[in-house]
Amino acid sequence: MKISELRQLIKETVEEAFFIGEDDDTIECKKCGWKWELEDGGDNPYLCHKCDYDNSYAYNDSIDEYDVENADDIKEFVEFMREYQQQLNEADCDCLLEAEYQGRTVPLGKPMRGDSKKFKVYVKNPKTDKVVKVNFGAKGMNIKKNNPIRRRAFRARHNCANPGPRTKARYWSCRKW
Repeated sequence: MKISELRQLIKETVEEAFFIGEDDDTIECKKCGWKWELEDGGDNPYLCHKCDYDNSYAYNDSIDEYDVENADDIKEFVEFMREYQQQLNEADCDCLLEAEYQGRTVPLGKPMRGDSKKFKVYVKNPKTDKVVKVNFGAKGMNIKKNNPIRRRAFRARHNCANPGPRTKARYWSCRKW
């Protein structure tokens, strides 16, 4: 990874995780975009009075520092940022970990044993904002992903380099492999 790509990744991740307002006296809700002056906030100045979203984490002054001194530290830091970004994406941002599917509460983005197929996972479809169940895997098949030849063949056969959207079985199958 080039230094310019690393800088851009860090900049985007930090801006997304910790949105700072136009100036120190203005607060902007990360959820709905409504703006207000800090002094007009009342008892809890970071609580959005329009959508009741708590923005205090976005304006927290105690941001941990991460010292990058050598190439190993850069690799470790990039891996940390990728995992953090993946956790945000899996939670469909807004930190949504559960949702309602056909009248019951289900965990999102967590593969589990399936009923019609070997595995199932519930995900939120970003186009329709509805929760869908994705079934994947053959119920009677034993997978031997520890065998590198079989693993490579499976990943090539299913084009796991480009797994597609989270709402498709191929994405979750490739992720298991």
